[in-house]
Amino acid sequence: MTVTSPAPSRGRSDRQVVIVGGGPVGLWLAHELAVAGVNPLVLERAPRRSPHSKALGLQPRTIEVLALRDRHRDVIAGGRPLPNWHFGMLESRVDFRDLPTPFPYLLAQPQSVTERLLEGYATERGVEIRRGHDVVSLTQDDGSVTVGVHGPDGAYTVDAEYVVGADGARSVVRQEADIDFPGSATSAYGFLGEVVLDRPPLTPGFTALNEAGRLLVVPLPDGRFRVTGYDPRHQTREPMTLDELRDASTRIAGTDFGMRDPSWLSRFGNATRLAAGYRAGRVLLAGDAAHIHWPAGGVGLNVGLQDAMNLGWKLAAVVQGRAGEHLLDTYHAERHPIGKELAEHTLAQTALIVGLNPEVTALRALLSDALAGVRAFSDLLAGKLSGLDIAYPPADAGAHPLTGVRAYDPEGEGVFPLLHDGRAVLLTTGEAPVHAGVAERARRAGVSVRPSRLAATGGPAWSQVTGALVRPDGHVGWATGTPGSTAEFTAEVGKALDELGVVFQ
Repeated sequence: MTVTSPAPSRGRSDRQVVIVGGGPVGLWLAHELAVAGVNPLVLERAPRRSPHSKALGLQPRTIEVLALRDRHRDVIAGGRPLPNWHFGMLESRVDFRDLPTPFPYLLAQPQSVTERLLEGYATERGVEIRRGHDVVSLTQDDGSVTVGVHGPDGAYTVDAEYVVGADGARSVVRQEADIDFPGSATSAYGFLGEVVLDRPPLTPGFTALNEAGRLLVVPLPDGRFRVTGYDPRHQTREPMTLDELRDASTRIAGTDFGMRDPSWLSRFGNATRLAAGYRAGRVLLAGDAAHIHWPAGGVGLNVGLQDAMNLGWKLAAVVQGRAGEHLLDTYHAERHPIGKELAEHTLAQTALIVGLNPEVTALRALLSDALAGVRAFSDLLAGKLSGLDIAYPPADAGAHPLTGVRAYDPEGEGVFPLLHDGRAVLLTTGEAPVHAGVAERARRAGVSVRPSRLAATGGPAWSQVTGALVRPDGHVGWATGTPGSTAEFTAEVGKALDELGVVFQ
């Protein structure tokens, strides 16, 4: 469902939050704000959703993020689980089957489908989405941000307490907020075509890797195929043609698979940039507005959705006066290092994909052998692609080792349902009953206290844990091994809630 709301052609309106960009990242952020009771305005330049899909998969952690709000079932139902995936198009695949998650697979699903579902979730929560409304200017002072917009009926302005730029690689918000975007320019181009194949490969996710280039063929739900890869012979910004796609496929794979009737032909570059800051006063960035890279490993959209998950509950708490503005600084502190790591491993993958000389060929062989034969190496790459290794190191070096990691219950339904309302939860995992003061202290913070089996089911890291405060984004904010029946435990809970600095309504 595409929503186009009327807007004044002249004049000014006030909002708590304006989100610029109605793609998956902006839509999920809007949903998160709405879950907390904030009614954001989404402004999207395009008059309608694109039928094309830059991204084709959801990684395990992203599915967990959706499950934290019970929004994963429709997404899974329409996708195709793939038990392994590629890193740098190496000959050996990264195995997801033993990952510690209820969703040990890459879910193959076009971005257009994901975006349609996310828009439905947002509008179900009452979010207003204005399509065909182009943000052209932005100014801010200590109290508000003014956004200049060109809409179908003319120009108007919107005043907001905060503005989030989720408006992609060429972000107007980022530029208007004067946030630097350092990195490297495009030096190589990949190709992409979505076509009918009369003689498709028998293997899903077929790859051809040789001195002529790289080729990957992925089936799409509508019976079409995406043919993508790297061709050193055609390195240009000029529009892609079907003849060029056929030529590349024939030279690299030995056949054009009977391709015809293209619905999309495109190129993409390997420019890699990371915003110097994810926050500038009352302006914040998420998704491609904050980080761009070669689309290697299928991680970009996923990192963007996880940006939104980290930011949503924090921004809602600040806007509603339930937390101090300093909470927004933790967004940059926690997510900027993730963007840096994303840039690093996609650059590494790019080198493996575009390098066709003997040295890179030897490196690919070495890494493929290690991937197939060394479990620790496979787990390392699986963690990077899946997003399951993301943790937010605490400022206190003496904090419990679980602080900052994602809370995962191997039983599948033990943690996620407790966070459907977007509020933090205090898990008590010890056998002894908690001190009577714990419930009262948690109640004042709007945090529920729930028993959990994680001490028994969560593995060695959880075996001695007696309590843990889990944030709305599913990451552990505090954990302890102090017996729950003691006054010390109650004091630790109080300190943890004070340090989190948020009251949940």
